[in-house]
Amino acid sequence: MVSTKTMEKYAHLALKTGVNLQENQALMINAPIEGADFTRIVARKAYEMGAKDVHINWADDELTRLKYEHAPDEVIGSFPEWKVKLHDTFAEDGAAVLSIKATNPDLLKGIDSSRVAMANKAAGEAMKNFRQYTMNDRITWSIISIPTGDWAQKIFPDKSREEAVESLWEAIVKIVRVDKDDPVAAWEEHNQTLETAREILNRKKYKKLHFKAPGTDLEMELPEGHLWKGGSAVSEQGIQFNPNMPTEEVFSMPHKYRVNGTVSSTKPLNYGGNLIDKFTLTLEDGKVVDYKAEQGEDTLKHLLDTDEGARRLGEVALVPNESPVSQSGLIFYNTLYDENASCHIALGKAYPTNLEGGSEMDAETLDQHGVNDSLAHVDFMIGSEELDIDGVLEDGTTEAVFRNGTWALNVKGD
Repeated sequence: MVSTKTMEKYAHLALKTGVNLQENQALMINAPIEGADFTRIVARKAYEMGAKDVHINWADDELTRLKYEHAPDEVIGSFPEWKVKLHDTFAEDGAAVLSIKATNPDLLKGIDSSRVAMANKAAGEAMKNFRQYTMNDRITWSIISIPTGDWAQKIFPDKSREEAVESLWEAIVKIVRVDKDDPVAAWEEHNQTLETAREILNRKKYKKLHFKAPGTDLEMELPEGHLWKGGSAVSEQGIQFNPNMPTEEVFSMPHKYRVNGTVSSTKPLNYGGNLIDKFTLTLEDGKVVDYKAEQGEDTLKHLLDTDEGARRLGEVALVPNESPVSQSGLIFYNTLYDENASCHIALGKAYPTNLEGGSEMDAETLDQHGVNDSLAHVDFMIGSEELDIDGVLEDGTTEAVFRNGTWALNVKGD
């Protein structure tokens, strides 16, 4: 099994580079019960770094499944007020939030998709205030993953449970650079590379992006004043942190009313414990007007019906095919990983930080600038070795941004 020393290096990286925990700051951790050993290491290191309080929200896939199987609709369709108060209290105190995502991709297979949609909508509505803290970078937050048995065996179905977990640990350790002598320094260098890429795109100020690949022909306008982000972010308090580990993307927002064409997924999407695979969306004036999926079409329908904004796009992210996640050759069935293997877009809410002054704008002003709002924010992968992207400049000239799944722009300064 993975050594305690390796887990300690990973825990330190998550605290130092992920949430960048400060002395006398509280830490909230969302963690799977199966990852208790690793979570305890994180908690111990957090206290050693000066955390004033470490609170764990434990999750258990088996108990989650039992609730969906047996609880009445009025329970599934509600969200506890005490959970809302818990999260809001920590956020108001300026706590850091670390989420360890490791859900079984088939957790809710066979569960009525309308019940899953009901629960997701209730949670989205109840947690709206807390989400403002994260999506506007008002606090530091980060998402990481660790192996769990069911998830590992989904990726490595021909291996025993123990062997699959070990193989997934090996993949994760390499992808998040924990195999380096100094992972924190390795991430500083990686963040600089992503910063260079986003600075080039911000200077370009593209009016439109045009995506072309098998099953995809999509024209996407970008709002005036859009900003490209990627790698590290900076909180309201001026603390640098990494929201996602791994991260290989630079991302911005589409104009919610100005996206037209067809786009096809290139990897399975794990949405709330159900897989949606090989699906295609058709958009007119920014809105999904048609869709189809070979697997999970009912789940896709419920996602699109979450609210008006769930049928519009909130994010566009560029990821070169040579990313470590892509080069692993694995399908992770976990959005945190799969989205960092290929270019992706998101249905639902946009990050206000992707617009100049967006964090200070009210909902009406954001809408006027083309910024989408929704209870949902769901990334899905559209990149492959066959993806080409053209950028249209303000003067109407067109230039290559991606060719054959990788950068056509010189983002590395070679």
